[in-house]
Amino acid sequence: MKVELFYSPGCPECAAAQARLRSAAEEAVRDLEWREVSAVEQIDRAVDLGVLTLPSIVIDGELVFTSMPSLKDLRVALRERAGRK
Repeated sequence: MKVELFYSPGCPECAAAQARLRSAAEEAVRDLEWREVSAVEQIDRAVDLGVLTLPSIVIDGELVFTSMPSLKDLRVALRERAGRK
């Protein structure tokens, strides 16, 4: 499973949450590929995925969270998707 956290460099909310979100994701599913993507550097990809606000989380190419999710919500979303495979 591939998870991409789109963030903006210099965003204090993004920086504070990155490690917590990654840890929660790694606890929720095995074989996780985690990427932290600067929306500034990857603006075309962000636009293609529909990222309009930051931070946003994309799971397996689908925009799932358009704002900072709770750790619980992230775990639930990942486990649900892992169960589909």
